[in-house]
Amino acid sequence: MAHARLTLLDIAKMNNSDEVAGLIDETVVAHPEWTTGFARTIKGINYKTLVRTALPAAGFRGANEGIEVTKSTLENRLVEAFLVDASWNMDTGVADPYEDGPEATCALEASGHMESAIISTCKQFYYGTASGATGAAKGYAGLIDSVDSGMVVDAGGTTGDTASSVWGIKFGPKDVAWVFGRDGQFTESEIGKQQIEIDSKILWAYVQQIQGYVGVQVGNKYAIGRIRDLTADSGKGLTDDLISDLLSLFPVGQKPDVLAMNRRSLKQLQQSRTATNPTGAPAPFPQDSFNIPIMLTDSIINTEALS
Repeated sequence: MAHARLTLLDIAKMNNSDEVAGLIDETVVAHPEWTTGFARTIKGINYKTLVRTALPAAGFRGANEGIEVTKSTLENRLVEAFLVDASWNMDTGVADPYEDGPEATCALEASGHMESAIISTCKQFYYGTASGATGAAKGYAGLIDSVDSGMVVDAGGTTGDTASSVWGIKFGPKDVAWVFGRDGQFTESEIGKQQIEIDSKILWAYVQQIQGYVGVQVGNKYAIGRIRDLTADSGKGLTDDLISDLLSLFPVGQKPDVLAMNRRSLKQLQQSRTATNPTGAPAPFPQDSFNIPIMLTDSIINTEALS
């Protein structure tokens, strides 16, 4: 497979751009998942959790009567961190002509690769191996793979491939956690110059290794809940009633820390609320629902298949 790289045409465009404005990036998206919630590091790349899925029996008994002795139901679950690679290389013949020097060109390319890796990782957070991100099939399972059927509310949308979801997420060491393998090291080597081979031919290039091991733990079934099949169909968008239905699935004392949603769902929630001020101004964009903060993200899409 051919690898896309910056070309001399790209450098010409960069040299011809305004120095004050610099790079105007239309690819910027919000990925608060990366910096929100609980994260832990592990020495290796996997570990097993111990999960109790059922309690033993206990209750009252009469004098001289026995009780049935039972035990907890326990199971191990494997949590794995997978290799995320954002390494890159650039022909010195392309990088060197940049007016600000090859260092600036390399910094621009390195930041783009790192941003792309974070975006892919955050999309994988929700959609797992079916996220559509580069190499997703070789990554970790997402929330959609782990959510229990009893923790799902159906919004009832009917138009295929136009659906979205809202997630209630509880973060913590026994709940949802980012997992960073190999002691959390995200290797970002110095930018060096070396020979590389392309199509069996040799050239000199600037190179950098950027990689780490990332995974997601969903510790128990009450750590996440989902509102599915939110669409633009009439009456099938996000409302506080649907969020109330979702929150009612969480046990007492186990409410989610955030409600993760995209911009369309936030707009639907805003438009479902009735303005109460005397001027009749529209309701503001919500910051929370039932005191649960809203986490606005671009990692949740509007093209999910109906469940």
